[in-house]
Amino acid sequence: MRKIISLKTRIMPLVLMYLLSACGGDSDSISGKDIGGGQTPPFYGTIFIAPDLIKDSDPTSYAGLTYTGQDVRSMYDRRGDTTKEYNAHLFVATFDDGIKMEIQVNPEFEQTSAMNQAEKYSRVIGQLPFTLRKHIKFVFMHDGNYDWSGDRIGSEGVYDSSGDANFSDGWLLIHTQRGEEYIAEGILAETLIHEAVHAVFEKFHAENVQWKLAQQQDIGFISTYAQQHHTREDLAESFVTYLAVRYKPDRISEELHQIISETIAHRINYFDTLNVEIYPMVMSSK
Repeated sequence: MRKIISLKTRIMPLVLMYLLSACGGDSDSISGKDIGGGQTPPFYGTIFIAPDLIKDSDPTSYAGLTYTGQDVRSMYDRRGDTTKEYNAHLFVATFDDGIKMEIQVNPEFEQTSAMNQAEKYSRVIGQLPFTLRKHIKFVFMHDGNYDWSGDRIGSEGVYDSSGDANFSDGWLLIHTQRGEEYIAEGILAETLIHEAVHAVFEKFHAENVQWKLAQQQDIGFISTYAQQHHTREDLAESFVTYLAVRYKPDRISEELHQIISETIAHRINYFDTLNVEIYPMVMSSK
């Protein structure tokens, strides 16, 4: 486990701004400082504090990849922050729990390279909890060191899907050079979880009355990033630490476990009500 030096000052703000700008944040009209107990957030951002939440050696549900050729797809691309049509390489990623999703790779990659990239990231996507993977319908993949993202289907004019009563269907955006940085930091899976929460949870939960009540009842936000963008980022920032506390407490220190549990106790209880299915993650104990 990576040594924890200081839970209050682990990540310098400049580094956080660079790596977590992927989500873009929101322009909340109400300051996060006016919500909840007002305690100073213990962290700047949560994807960095538990890099062993999912390890490379952990199980994956990824079963295989099938190349289906090239066809035109409308793909969101951070290079210009726009949706563009590409004659993309298309792959169907399958998982051993019946999930399938389309991986759309920019034709700037030749076919073999596109397949290698699609396979590399599909394997890690296969480590994400079933509840998140079930609702990710496709992945946009481009070259470049640009921000990642996740959002519900329809948000970028691709096509619409209703999902179900608690979760929306969504997509993920991957820029492969930025992905290499996440791999080097040991936070690839944690970042994918964060972005998948944007795609799957926000539509039904960011404005949920019970979620807002949990925000008010807790003593503070888990991170500065969540506080600054409390509508857009609080769910994603909190969920990563929820998984650590509820399902992988052996992967974090006692100090970290206590800080998370005390800071967002009501948010943790809210996530419990969603009956998240974590397969292929395996619940462990201290």
